[in-house]
Amino acid sequence: MNNGQFEVATFAGGCFWCMVHPFDELPGIENVVSGYTGGHVENPTYQQVTTGMTGHTEAVQITYDPEKMPYKDLVEIYWRQTDPTDASGQFADRGSSYRPVIFYHNEEQKKIAEASKEALQNSGRFDRPIVTSIEPAQPFYPAEDYHQDYYRKNPLHYKMYNRGSGRAGFIEQNWGKE
Repeated sequence: MNNGQFEVATFAGGCFWCMVHPFDELPGIENVVSGYTGGHVENPTYQQVTTGMTGHTEAVQITYDPEKMPYKDLVEIYWRQTDPTDASGQFADRGSSYRPVIFYHNEEQKKIAEASKEALQNSGRFDRPIVTSIEPAQPFYPAEDYHQDYYRKNPLHYKMYNRGSGRAGFIEQNWGKE
């Protein structure tokens, strides 16, 4: 039992705008923040990260209640938002700042993520290897305010981007309609 303690999960799966909505309104989710992690510059800006020179990856950091939403379930939701066979970016977003990564915060998260990745590889769902990285969490820097909750603030643009990037079609083709 966690005595009401929240935990943190960090996932990168391409554009962070598209990674907030799938988690945001689930039971046990306290907060989902878009941001940057894994780089060597403190407090990077979006403009810096998009150059590819800071080493950061766009990611979401999820604060959750593991009693209501176990980490294992978060990882399963994560897979359904990404192309886990593409290490060079996600959909229309290319480059290292858009690579798919599960950033673990403790050994339990690492074990769960590795087992889930192996199960997905063994499932035969994809013809290519599952290449999503599983890496230790690093400092996370929240993105600028205009990136937070983008799907709510700009619903039309978000829907057009989600579809136009190829993400929505890939998810429908490989996971079905949710």
